[in-house]
Amino acid sequence: MNHKPSTSLASFSAWALVALGLAHIGFGVVKFHAPLLQAASSGFVGMFSTPEVTRTAFWFVLFGLPLVLAGHVAVRAAEIGDLVLLRIIGGYVFLASLLGVAAFPASPFWASLVVSALLVAAGLGVKRARDA
Repeated sequence: MNHKPSTSLASFSAWALVALGLAHIGFGVVKFHAPLLQAASSGFVGMFSTPEVTRTAFWFVLFGLPLVLAGHVAVRAAEIGDLVLLRIIGGYVFLASLLGVAAFPASPFWASLVVSALLVAAGLGVKRARDA
């Protein structure tokens, strides 16, 4: 593995990914509170297949969890200076974000595209100008 000391860009971009995941969950809970409450009050199990808004609510909120997970792994990679892992995480998030931007141009996927590019840059050893 390619280990170097953590940089501020690595830490910043890793924590930004955690924040994006948490924001995704929070926004989903707020935006879809009614269908989520309806599914929960109806017993939860098997309650997300219809109507479509309930299925969308489930997947929207659930998608935040892997973002938080990837962010926490990136935080750990930044802490130990694992630049290869930062590039891998950044690359996967970049690809998913690029597909998201292509599919939904007027969406917040642009935020994850920026964060993923920062992760890749940190993984390549780039530092913020003030830290150089």
